[in-house]
Amino acid sequence: MADLEGVRRSLEAQRLEAERLEEIKAEKARIKAEEEKKRQEEANLFKRQVRDVTPLPQANIKIHQAKKPPPIARQRELDDEAVLLESISDEMDIERFLETDDKLSYRRNGVGVEALKKLRKGKWVIQAQIDLHGLRSDEARTAVGEFLRSSVKHDIRCVRIIHGKGLGSVGKEPVLKEKVKRWLVQKDEVLAFCQAPPRDGGAGALLVILKARQ
Repeated sequence: MADLEGVRRSLEAQRLEAERLEEIKAEKARIKAEEEKKRQEEANLFKRQVRDVTPLPQANIKIHQAKKPPPIARQRELDDEAVLLESISDEMDIERFLETDDKLSYRRNGVGVEALKKLRKGKWVIQAQIDLHGLRSDEARTAVGEFLRSSVKHDIRCVRIIHGKGLGSVGKEPVLKEKVKRWLVQKDEVLAFCQAPPRDGGAGALLVILKARQ
């Protein structure tokens, strides 16, 4: 009976995880559709604005061929960066994925409650950290993605992400604080996260549990 119960729980966790991934996929599709609609509306607006414009005559115009830059073997790096940026959305609605506690913690389906409790109490050893102070949103997003991949590669299980409290931003709003949560929910490497205890940064940082290296 114990074995059957374990199988049942495993299947239920897999089902919930599949549902979570489908919700994230649907949310990304909705955001992409909205962005495409906005781009189309802007393009149509531009066409309406210039429809009565008469092009200048082409006389006395000489077109110079631009010199081709030397080849740079960075296409794979650019492709990886493009995939990274596309895979993490700033507009993801994550409220339904967060725990209903005062810290708005997160744990993936199949991750035990005890693991998150220990994380909240600072019982996990922080093995690495990244400080996002001074970074723009796009820079921070790229840095977080690279940091998570590197941490998993080196079998680091618990990390701290310092996003700050927004004291130096316009309006004193913690812009990166909410964005980092959105990014983490979308990353497969992340099993759970919560606000750091006071001694580890409090409201200015998150503690994150990562999956083990395969």
